[in-house]
Amino acid sequence: MNVLRSCVLLLLLYLPLGEAMAQQAPGVGFRVITLVDPVSKGAMDAVVFYPSVQATTSPTPIGPFEIDAGAGAVPMPGRHPLVLISHGSGGNRWGHHDLAEQLARNGYIVAAIEHPGDNYHDQSGVGTDRVLLGRAPQLSALIDALLRDRQWSALIDPRKIGVAGFSAGGYSALLLAGGRPNFALLASYCHRHPSDAMFCHHAAPMISSLDRWGATADARVKAIFIMAPLSMIFDAHGLAPVTLPVLIYLASSDHILFPSENGFHIRPYLSHLVALKTIPRADHYLFMAPCSPALLATAREICTDPPGVDRVAWHVRIDADAVAFFNQVLGWGEPAEARPASL
Repeated sequence: MNVLRSCVLLLLLYLPLGEAMAQQAPGVGFRVITLVDPVSKGAMDAVVFYPSVQATTSPTPIGPFEIDAGAGAVPMPGRHPLVLISHGSGGNRWGHHDLAEQLARNGYIVAAIEHPGDNYHDQSGVGTDRVLLGRAPQLSALIDALLRDRQWSALIDPRKIGVAGFSAGGYSALLLAGGRPNFALLASYCHRHPSDAMFCHHAAPMISSLDRWGATADARVKAIFIMAPLSMIFDAHGLAPVTLPVLIYLASSDHILFPSENGFHIRPYLSHLVALKTIPRADHYLFMAPCSPALLATAREICTDPPGVDRVAWHVRIDADAVAFFNQVLGWGEPAEARPASL
């Protein structure tokens, strides 16, 4: 049976079937991959979700996460758009699995990275240039690795690449889109918010070159979808190079990245802003995938939302908006109907 399944997989991967049909896939598959981190030269992990011809019958437990996808399932043939997902500081590659699954069901290859030095088990690089600048080359390296790989390159349309990012991942997406941060802006932010321990009780990063590990901009990226982006260190000059479509989602009661200093701050500087949507009463971690009981038991802070905020319902809307946005700007199939961001 395993031999037969392998033959079917190889046949589907290498048949010259052209661009895949933009339709709901019967299921979603995933595979964990490892590549070289361009910053540390060590190993860097990612997970790739993809549309599958095999229906997903039951969730796959991955630690405290319940993934609605099958490990190693047979992929749907043809070429698909690619979306990268960049997690927030201290996050991991599974933290936005529901978004990845929904995009994959709609025909996308989705690659979610785990940023070295800034993830749940290793935060040794937080606040240093190897994270503040290295995140973008890490995402570019992920694109490189997928397009060099014989199996993945047969499934990806390199003309249709987008990025979704949350928090520091939103910052990373802005770097890939051409944004140039101005770290001197942090001083004025801290003058306004001296009690912000996360950003203002540490020495300012010493940045000698924004391109120390390679260019932070990647012209292959055609659109970015950013949620609660870390963006107080961008100004009009730094965002002038960002000329691709951008959609921003904010949480109105975000106590970590204040909307007025981040998402609303950059709104006038984005020449191709498609929309900025705000979720009433929501806090920062709403944008992470709804928690399983196991995750709730160990990470109550990131799993608990303010009264009256339904994370599950909002993720249906956020995920639908992401699909509609990427469909439209990447020219993939018929745009899914996205509901308005209000309750």
